[in-house]
Amino acid sequence: MSAVPEAREPARPPRSVSELRSRFRQGKAALIEHFRESRPTSTAATRLIRALTRHVDQTLIDLWEHAMMPPGAALLAVGGYGRGELFPHSDVDVLVLLPPDQDHANDALRSSIEGLITACWDIGLEIGSSVRTVAECLEESHRDVTVQTALLESRYLCGARRVFNQFRRANTDAMDAHAFLRAKTLEMRQRHQKFEDTPYSLEPNCKESPGGLRDLQVVIWIARAAGLGKNWNELAARGLITAFEVKQLQRNEGVLKLIRARLHMVAGRREDRLVFDLQTAVAESFGYQATKGQRASEVLMRRYYWAAKAVAQLNQILMLNIEERVSGLQDAPMRPINDKFLERAGMLEVASDDLYERDPNAILETFLTYQTTVGPKGLSARTLRALYNARELMNGQWRRDPANRATFMQMLRASEGQTHAFRLMNQTSVLGRYLWVFRRIVGQMQHDLFHVYTVDQHILMVLRNVRRFFIPEHAHEYPFCSQLASQWDRPYVLYVAALFHDVAKGRGGDHSDLGAKEVRSFCRDHDIDKDDASLIEFLVQRHLTMSRIAQKEDLSDPDVIEAFAKLVGTERRLTALYLLTVADIRGTSPKVWNAWKGKLLEDLYRLTLRALGGARPNLDAEIEARKKEARHTLNLYSLLPDTEAALWKTLEISYFARHDAGDIAWHARSLYRFVDSEEPVVRARLSSLGEGLQVLVYSPDRPDLFARICGYFDSAGFNILDAKVHTTKAGYALDTFQVISPTMEPHYRDMIALVENQLSHALQATGPLPQPSRGRLSRRVKSFPITPRVTLRPDERAQRWLLGVSTSDRSGLLYAIARVLARHHINLQLAKITTLGERVEDTFLIDGSALQQNKSQLEIESELLDAITP
Repeated sequence: MSAVPEAREPARPPRSVSELRSRFRQGKAALIEHFRESRPTSTAATRLIRALTRHVDQTLIDLWEHAMMPPGAALLAVGGYGRGELFPHSDVDVLVLLPPDQDHANDALRSSIEGLITACWDIGLEIGSSVRTVAECLEESHRDVTVQTALLESRYLCGARRVFNQFRRANTDAMDAHAFLRAKTLEMRQRHQKFEDTPYSLEPNCKESPGGLRDLQVVIWIARAAGLGKNWNELAARGLITAFEVKQLQRNEGVLKLIRARLHMVAGRREDRLVFDLQTAVAESFGYQATKGQRASEVLMRRYYWAAKAVAQLNQILMLNIEERVSGLQDAPMRPINDKFLERAGMLEVASDDLYERDPNAILETFLTYQTTVGPKGLSARTLRALYNARELMNGQWRRDPANRATFMQMLRASEGQTHAFRLMNQTSVLGRYLWVFRRIVGQMQHDLFHVYTVDQHILMVLRNVRRFFIPEHAHEYPFCSQLASQWDRPYVLYVAALFHDVAKGRGGDHSDLGAKEVRSFCRDHDIDKDDASLIEFLVQRHLTMSRIAQKEDLSDPDVIEAFAKLVGTERRLTALYLLTVADIRGTSPKVWNAWKGKLLEDLYRLTLRALGGARPNLDAEIEARKKEARHTLNLYSLLPDTEAALWKTLEISYFARHDAGDIAWHARSLYRFVDSEEPVVRARLSSLGEGLQVLVYSPDRPDLFARICGYFDSAGFNILDAKVHTTKAGYALDTFQVISPTMEPHYRDMIALVENQLSHALQATGPLPQPSRGRLSRRVKSFPITPRVTLRPDERAQRWLLGVSTSDRSGLLYAIARVLARHHINLQLAKITTLGERVEDTFLIDGSALQQNKSQLEIESELLDAITP
């Protein structure tokens, strides 16, 4: 590799700002271009960072001379620039340090400083500057730990070295290492919480996220403040880290610096977030190419996640080590737990540094002890270091050891602690080394617009969700799940299924089938009895089935319920699948779950449970029971007997099959006086699910009615979760919608009145339907688009048609679909609206004469594709 080009000639200082501007910009551009063309290595990034720092150093020295600054002042580099780390578009922070007797109001001084700052900006050097005396620096540092940190890394550039030395001595004397440690630790925790305490965000900040460069900088800051060293080698000389750890720190720090430098270069601005828009371009700058099974960006992000994970581990080890030194915790008394482990200051400590070398089985015993012992809240630095250095011991022979397999099963079968233990195992890389199949999905991204976590983090989130079903303190979150879990005898079965349900993601092929094979081997190797093994394999293979049926099929159809009951076979399998399904959906993204999906799953569970109890569901008996319950509810409102008769005689049996007794009673109570109304009737109420509104529309039917309803909800900012559409024998539309709005609470009463009034007026409008808005697409949808698909096929009885739509979500989408159906006079019988993160999977039951002709079918499908394409 060729050497980094010289940014400037070491000639006389330029006589004009314009000459400096030209030399600075040309020099910076040459450095970045050389980096662009060089091989993407950590060494190349380090050279660039240092060269940029030297280039800016010399430019500022020249500008200092040009500005005629007073002889008693000094120019200091502070912050990251003071550390000597300038990325292509980093901030350049400087401090003009004044002598103690300097008057800030001095006109000549003020003029010189203004000239210096103006010249910096004029040549394209975007500096952040401050002007202080030594005393003012100490005062500001005492008030603000951010300032204190920036000054800790100050570096002399030019001017009066005497005043700089005075400042450095005073700053060192004023430093309270214990207070600084506490402040930076709290600051780091707060920063980690901002990024959800995970290095595995799909759009991580390579500087600020957990496992980012800032985590390494914090360690050095605290070490410097405590006088323990200014770099990794000095920390090693003090016994805080080992030579092996120094190499790991330098290697992974180099990877993060390389990625950040390339990110700046590609973005052409200061950008530390690996956002979807830039991931592919950054990956291509590394030379990564997309393959059939993997995007180029996924290769880049896997490399980033592995580096970030290592940094997070090493940060934890070092922070604990430094805290012990600063706080004197290394002298705290120890409580023996057993002959291998001790507890000190709330941390689990190995009895000897060579424990794992002498007894590799103790590696898994560490986590079992942590899980089952009251007291320890984490692993000590000594334990973490021993685990980090024991990686080579965790080989195939170690994985096959019967003692380790027994320990792993003990962890799964323990009465509590699985969530924390398995997360800690993943953080320390032990989980992936024990379950080699799990190692393959660590840091693997999921670009399905549905999951917001990497595969390993999603799996651990699902494990956590399952575990919470068995904890009484969390029973208020999902009462029905907690009720079922309280009667479940072997929770470990669900924990194993959770660990393996997505473990085969990213291999190509059906991950459910591949995962079932993996878990079958696991059960055989770990002596899980035949019945439990069969159930676990079933759960992994069918973990998507219940969600698909609940959200896409008609649960009022007895055939659907009977087929699902036949698939699950037993109540035990049904209950296990229900619990895993709820935990799985909840573990994909905070946006995916809602009360309506919860109701659909619970309805499917109850209907299937009834079918498993004996005969095929008796629809006539079910409808009579609902009518009886609805009449009882109407009596509670003091309505006269048979008030409902006028409405009910106009309704088909499908209406009663698709609504529960509470909805049937509400409809009758709202409409009994308006059965023959010429005007639309709109009623709204808080949803019985406790989320959003339930909106009833009763109106003389017309082809564009559904489209106008969808158009109103779109314009009013509502999302439609579900639509039940019926046409009475008298030609009236009786439609019910579940809708949500982020602005509804706490003004839901006003919102109800507004919807009833505005939607009524919207339905009385005539003329052509307004054009739908195309809607803004999220950055994620733009970066990872999915191919829009439309399917149209007759139902099993060949009486109606099933329309399926799959595309990226956006506002106005349902209205755009409804306009196409209205234009072709298609009647809508049922709408199943399924939003999976930023992807929609909608199903419509439709009929109409246009569907009987091949030519018009093709026209409808073509127009729908145009309507749903972003």
